[in-house]
Amino acid sequence: MAGDAVVLTVPGPHGDREIRISSPGRILWPELGITKLDLANYIVEVGDAFVRANGDRPVSLQRFPEGIDGEQFFSKNPPRGAPDFIRAVPVVYPSARSHPQLVIDEPAAAVWAVQMNTIVFHPWPSRAEDSDNPDQLRIDLDPQPGTGFADAVPAAIELRRVLGEAGLDAFIKTSGNRGLHVFAPIEPAHEFLEVRHAVIAAARELERRMPEKVTTAWWKEERGERIFVDFNQANRDRTMAGAYSPRALAHAPVATPVTWDELESVDPRDFTILTVPDRLRSVGDPWESFGEKPGRIDTLLEWWQRDTENGLGELPFPPDYPKMPGEPPRVQPSRAKKV
Repeated sequence: MAGDAVVLTVPGPHGDREIRISSPGRILWPELGITKLDLANYIVEVGDAFVRANGDRPVSLQRFPEGIDGEQFFSKNPPRGAPDFIRAVPVVYPSARSHPQLVIDEPAAAVWAVQMNTIVFHPWPSRAEDSDNPDQLRIDLDPQPGTGFADAVPAAIELRRVLGEAGLDAFIKTSGNRGLHVFAPIEPAHEFLEVRHAVIAAARELERRMPEKVTTAWWKEERGERIFVDFNQANRDRTMAGAYSPRALAHAPVATPVTWDELESVDPRDFTILTVPDRLRSVGDPWESFGEKPGRIDTLLEWWQRDTENGLGELPFPPDYPKMPGEPPRVQPSRAKKV
C-alpha cells in the first residue's frame, strides 16, 4: 500500500537522493525478521564500499518479491521505471544477442534496486564502457560434499601464490555461502575466452600442487571430496555475488572482502547484513585499493599454451552455451563409457 511507503535519504557523489521504499515492513529473511527497509538501510550504510566494488559494471539483479523463501527471478534488462540518474549499457550474451543491463554508479541506484525487490547483486567482471574485456580475473573455490569453508582456505592461500608467480595481485572475499572467491585486477586487454583460459591455467597449476585437495573436474561424479575450481564462472554472462552483496540464505549472509592475514581465522557465518556495517566502520574495506595496480594475464596464457601443447586442451562449457571450438563432448563420463 502507498501509505506504507517510507522515503530514504541516500547520500552520494551528486548529493542526497530521495528513494521511496514501498512495503518497508515486508519480511525478507523470516528466521531473523529482516525486512525490506532493513535491507535498504544496509545498502545505505555500506554504500561507498558497495559501489567501489560493483559500480560502473553491468549488473544482473536477483529479485525476490516475497522474500528469500518465495519465487525469484533474474533481471538482466533494467526494471521499468528506473530513475533518470540510473543508466544502462548494452552487453553481448553467449547467444550473440545484445541487451541493456543496469549499471550502478552510486548508492542510491542500489537502494532503488532493493525497492525493486533485489537481494543479490551480480556484477560483470568488466567495465560498462568495455564490457567485452574483463578487468577482473575471478576464481570460484567451491567446496564439494564432504568439504567446507575450512578446506577452501588453504586452497585460496596456495592460489594466491600461483597468481603471484604469474604477476597478479590477488584479493579475496567470502562467497556468502561455504566457498571463497579469489579476484585479481587485470588490464582489460583480453576478451572473455582468453581470460577463461587464463583461469583454467591457474586452476590446473593449483590442482597440480594440491591434487588430493583441489580439482578442475567439471563432472560432479569425478570431483570427490575436494574443492572444485569453477573455471566456468569466468565465462561471458557468468557472475558471482558481488562484494558486500547479501545472499538469499536463512542467516542473511553477505559476500564479504577479507584480508589475507585474517583469512585463516574468520568464520563466514559472522558476516551478515546485521554485522558487516560495523565491520566496515571498525576494520575498513580490505578491497579499498582493489584495481590500483592491474596486472596482465600474459604469463597465465603462456601456461595455457604450454598445457595445450602437452595435451591438456579445452574444458567443458556450461550446458546453455553453444558448442565451442575444441570443447570435449558434453557427456557425463559414466554414460560415455557405456556408448
